[in-house]
Amino acid sequence: MAKAESKGTRGEEEPTESGGRRVKWDDQQLTTSYANVCNVSSTREEVTLLFGTNETGLNKEEMRVRLTERIILSPYAAKRLAQVIGNVMAEYEKRFGPLDIGNS
Repeated sequence: MAKAESKGTRGEEEPTESGGRRVKWDDQQLTTSYANVCNVSSTREEVTLLFGTNETGLNKEEMRVRLTERIILSPYAAKRLAQVIGNVMAEYEKRFGPLDIGNS
């Protein structure tokens, strides 16, 4: 997996963290989605990420989440993603301060 801070501009090449191979990002079919909810599940062979938007609004009796994206990763790709996200969040908190997400 390439460095998380790569912008992914069409035609731009970024060096990877390991080895001398370069990644050429092709964003011609790239789409953008917004999500404020993520659910993760796994089997022995894959890790599944579900992304969606909480549409609960004023309804206090039921939480409604509209799922819009499903990403399925191998366990190896999921572990690399977890490392990259951990690194990005550590850098974010170093620059902007810690985030309190109220872990219970």
